[in-house]
Amino acid sequence: MTSCFRKKLDLLLKLRENETVSWSGRTRAPIDNLAVYPRPFQNPLPVSIAAGGTPQSMARAGFLGLPLIIAILGGQPRRFAPLFDIYRQAGEQAGHDLSKMKRGISVHGFVSDTSEKAADIFFKPQKAVMDRLGRERGWPPQSRAQFDVSMGPEGALFVGGPEELATKIATHAKIFGLDRFIIQMSVGLVPHEELLHAIELFGTKVAPMVREMVAE
Repeated sequence: MTSCFRKKLDLLLKLRENETVSWSGRTRAPIDNLAVYPRPFQNPLPVSIAAGGTPQSMARAGFLGLPLIIAILGGQPRRFAPLFDIYRQAGEQAGHDLSKMKRGISVHGFVSDTSEKAADIFFKPQKAVMDRLGRERGWPPQSRAQFDVSMGPEGALFVGGPEELATKIATHAKIFGLDRFIIQMSVGLVPHEELLHAIELFGTKVAPMVREMVAE
């Protein structure tokens, strides 16, 4: 976690906890005994930390007692599970109520009527985004074969028909002990009508199946 991020998080938590705030740092003008309005409807305002996989980020979230969301863009998702142990241990050492330390993952994915259709719709938009990031970060271009492998049970892409997607989500919810699952389906220029259909399928078919599978 960078110094800039830590300072901004510190300010956000102070704003959440106090109606009147004094704060100083290098990234913005000082705040001297100012009141912040309107106050959030939720008390306290929900704040989560998103992390990309470094142990330091996990420990930081645990030390603060904040919910943790791990962003998974590649590899085998189950390999990220031990990071939640670091998070939990840090929270326990800091004296936080472990029941309030919520776990979540954030992934790229898509759902359509069949797995084949979901893959055909999502591949090109998702590839365009990941290839652009790859040029910046040194990743090779993504192939359709790599995409298809990543759609499998052990892959990082949550793409499929309703039943396949629900099964994969439920499986990982049990592996991680998840409280929250975030799926980003608008990765790249996904056709609007297909995105609307995906949202409908997720709400009416995928989510109910996931709840039933997790309960079992």
